Order: sequence, then C-alpha cells, then structure tokens
Amino acid sequence: MTLTDAPLAGIRVLELGGYVAAPYATSLLGSLGAEVVKIERPDGGDAFRRGDEDRYTYFRQYNAGKKSVAVDLKHPDGVALVQALVPRFDVVMENIRPGKLEALGLGAVDCQALNPDLVYASITGFGPTGAMAHQPSYDSIAQSFSGMFSVLSDAGRPQISGTCLADVVGGMVNATGVLAALVGHARTGRGRRVETSLMEAVTTLTLDAITQYFDDDHAEPTRQSRHPQAQSYALATSSGSAITVHLSSSERFWAGLLAAMDRPDLGADPRFATYAQRIAHYADLAEVLASEFLRRPAAAWEERLRSADVPYAPVHSVAGFLEHPQTRLLDLTEPEHDGLALVRAPWRFDGERPRRSPSTPRVGEHTRAVVAEVYDDDEVDRLVDAGVIHVADLPSR
Repeated sequence: MTLTDAPLAGIRVLELGGYVAAPYATSLLGSLGAEVVKIERPDGGDAFRRGDEDRYTYFRQYNAGKKSVAVDLKHPDGVALVQALVPRFDVVMENIRPGKLEALGLGAVDCQALNPDLVYASITGFGPTGAMAHQPSYDSIAQSFSGMFSVLSDAGRPQISGTCLADVVGGMVNATGVLAALVGHARTGRGRRVETSLMEAVTTLTLDAITQYFDDDHAEPTRQSRHPQAQSYALATSSGSAITVHLSSSERFWAGLLAAMDRPDLGADPRFATYAQRIAHYADLAEVLASEFLRRPAAAWEERLRSADVPYAPVHSVAGFLEHPQTRLLDLTEPEHDGLALVRAPWRFDGERPRRSPSTPRVGEHTRAVVAEVYDDDEVDRLVDAGVIHVADLPSR
C-alpha cells in the first residue's frame, strides 16, 4: 500500500514537539498516509537529532517520511508564520510543557480561532493542570509514577524496565485520539481538542494490574503476582533456550500440557487437580515444570506443545523476533536501509500494510516549499536573511 492510497491520504499534520511521544504519534499518522510537517528550531532542530542531522538512528525511527520546516518561535515573525500555516492543516500535534505554546499564541484556543475545523492534540507528562502539570517528564518518569516499574519488578526490588514504554504508548494513545477526532469531524464538521498525558496513557498497559489490585483485596501487583492466576511459566530447555507456556483456567490446556510432557500422573496430584489448586501451589508446579522442560531441547518441546494445542512461544530476543518467519510474513518492517529497519504501522488494510518512506529530513529541508504556501518569495528571502527560518543546504542523496 502506497501513501497515496493509505487511509489518511490528504490529511495534513503540523507537529510542534520533540523526542518521542508526539513524533511517534505523528509517525503513525504519517504511516497511514498523512502528510506530516515538523516544525523545528533553526539551530540544530529537534534535540532528539543529537546533533547528527538525519543520521541518528532513534530520530530516524520516529521521524522518517516527514517534512522539516525550521522556524525560530522565539521571534514574533516565526510565530506569525506558524499561525499563517495553521489554516492549511487538519491536525496540530504538540508535546510542549503546558502553557508555553499558549504564551506564544499557538495554544489550542489560538489555533482553533484561526482554523475552527482543526484537531489540536496535546500530550503532556502529568496533564495540563494540577500541582505536577509543569514538572518535566520523560519515559522513565512516567513509567515510575504510573506503577509500571512496580508491576515489572519483584516485590520490594524496584528496577527500571528494559525499553521505552510510556513514550511509545503515549504516542499510540494520542494518535488514537486524533483518529477518533477526525472521524468526529467527518460526521459533525467540528474541530476538537484532544488531550492525554504519559501518566494517563500508561494505564492502557497497567489496566490488568489495576484490576488485579481490586480483585486481590488491594494487594500490590508485582512482576510475579500475576503468574499464578495466568498460569504462566518461562521454562529453560536442554538446548539452552526457553519457552513460555500459558495455561490460564482452561482444563483443556492443562490436559494438553500433561500429554506433551508424558506426565498424566500429575493430573491425579491433589496439588494440581483443579485450576484453584494450581494457583495455590503455583511454586510447586513451576518447580516440576522446570525439571521436566530441561529433559528436552526447545525444538522438541515446540513440536509437542503445538501438537497438543498448548499456548506457547519461544522466548525471543529482539533479533529472534525480527528474523522469525511469522514476523517476515506479516511484513512488520521496511527492508533495512543504512543500518535501520523502520517499523511499519501495526495495522493492515484489505490485507496490506502501509509502507513507510525511508527518507529522514534534514533540518529545514522543506522550509522553503512549505512557507511558500503562505508567503511570496520576497518574504521567504527576508525571513531567511533575518534568521527567522532556516533552509537546509542539501547534499546530493
């Protein structure tokens, strides 16, 4: 699927933000066919470029396929330029600290006065109001505050997680809100203000743990407390790799596992006879399964578990996941380009996944073309000479 026939073809998004949360949201919208124009500082652009222009791997993953317009928003003429552009866009997306864009005249009220049809989307750290509204927040801060680190850690031993979760799910939640607002606009003709925060977005990941907290008489969920109820086990095999098994409450899966292990005798063990007993004696069962799974290599276990229709999966590394035939079959990434495989949007439409452009913009690469939509050549040249906008001096690609 090309960008021209993707679901959001014809939608224009103006991004005022940096790092991950807003750029990932607009990246998803861009993957779905929207044209995304990224407003950046003239002196180096988005700080997430890390001074490496269009070459920094992380910046490329979240910003490939966008257009870059470099504008000095500390100058009144720079603000006036962005205000002039707003009526030409369907969506403005921002993740600036609360109050800063409002002070510039680029807040939701200002922009929707210029364009009543506009969907104005904001993502903050802790929400737009309250005592914490102006505190700086990043991925690890949001994970920590929202209970994610606690849920992913053993009881009494908090530790940080191994990847970016809050920023990414924040971007996904924000993009979902924008999609809903665009559908609403198509139905009613009204613009919308869409707001979320990293703190709020993480609840989509801790939802089960929050439910468990109430279900378990307010006992604090941890990395291990969900396992007995889910009947989940990560089991080492004789070949050195591990396999995850999930039995849940289905007696069919338990019977299948007994057949795969050639251990029907465990079905008569009073500790494991029912789902409730297996929860109560989870540690005992985990010890038995750990011993059993060390008797065979992973390939043999996969064959046995698959034949018995037991829910299982190998414990993949990132490389193992990316290289697996099922991942390749689903077309989840673009072909590797300059040392990076871009991750495609996690949807298919009519069986086809939208493609992503591998081209990452240099700072100000599209400044002249986009500004020319609202200003004539003389005014563009004046703004360039005054340092209000920056036009990239592009090398040959």
